[in-house]
This record gives sequence, C-alpha cells and structure tokens, in this order.
Amino acid sequence: MAFLLPELPYDRSALAPHMSLETLDYHYGKHHNTYVTKANEAIKNTADASLSNADLPELMIREREGFLFNQAAQIWNHTFFWHCLTPGGSSPTGDLIRELDRYFGSLEEFKQQFSDAAQKVFGAGWTWLVIDGNSLKIVNTPNAENPLLNGQTPLLTVDMWEHAYYIDHRNAKPNFLESFWALADFEKVARRLNN
Repeated sequence: MAFLLPELPYDRSALAPHMSLETLDYHYGKHHNTYVTKANEAIKNTADASLSNADLPELMIREREGFLFNQAAQIWNHTFFWHCLTPGGSSPTGDLIRELDRYFGSLEEFKQQFSDAAQKVFGAGWTWLVIDGNSLKIVNTPNAENPLLNGQTPLLTVDMWEHAYYIDHRNAKPNFLESFWALADFEKVARRLNN
C-alpha cells in the first residue's frame, strides 16, 4: 500500500493573507509531499514486507525512531496540522470552551499558554493540545515526534519547523502564531474532544 499526499480540505490560496499560497506551495506541495515520497521509497526498499500494509500510526508506533519513523510521522503530523486550519478560523463553543476554561482559565489564557509553549520550541518541532488521561494539556514534541507515541490524543497542533512560517513571517514566531489563531479550526477540535 503506497501512501498518497492527502488532499487539503481547502484550496491552497484559501488561507491568505494569514498563510500565503507560496507557503502552501512549499510547505504542503514540497515538504509534505517529500515525506510521502521518502516513506514510500523506504518501505519499498525494506526487507520487512509487513511494513507495506501498515498505516501511519502503526508505522510510527512500530518504528519509534529512525528514517522511516520520521517520514511516516511527518506525513501524519502535517495532515493533522492542515486539518487544524480553516479559512477565517472558527470559535470554540460548548464542551470545548468549558474544558479550556477548566484547564487553562479562559480561551485567551489557553491561547497565551499555547503560544508561549510554541515559541519555546527549539529548532524543529510541534506544539499540541492533547487529552492526557482525563486532562487537557499543552505539550511540545521535537522533530517528527507526536503525542500518539505517549498514549495522548491530539486535539490541535501548530507546526514550529521554520518552513511553516519563514516565507510569510521570516523569524517572527509571534506573528506566525497570530496568523495560526486567525485560522484555527476550533469546530474540528471540538469534534475531536467529543469523540
């Protein structure tokens, strides 16, 4: 089974002006696509035939590190990231807003804590809102790692690799995070929480 570059849930130009078409062309069209290509090549060249039938979470959990893990995890992470965004963004309601208030004090305090954590990512990595046991938490993961490896359920993520923000914002991570909040799809976050 070959992995395919998943379709975006919106047109590549739909996130502008917060995320430019040029960024999507590079981030999705080149970076994300390269992970797909390299994962397929690695599986094709392995002696372990069972890997060709594994889905991305299974590959990540089986491999845990190394080249194939990095490619599979980056396919999964990026696909999840694109599905955390929507043109114009959306606001949290219902159970989600109550849980954000419960664990972080308010929506604004949650956004501040999440942004603070994201700005502390050194080098390459991700910031996530996760369900950990019965709690909501904000966690950072380095490189291609993600919360699935720790038994956590991801609800929201932001990609803090330089290729996510450098075209539009250069080295201004706070500006990138402002753009992220303008695009955050809290309706999907709420559905993930309820599921």
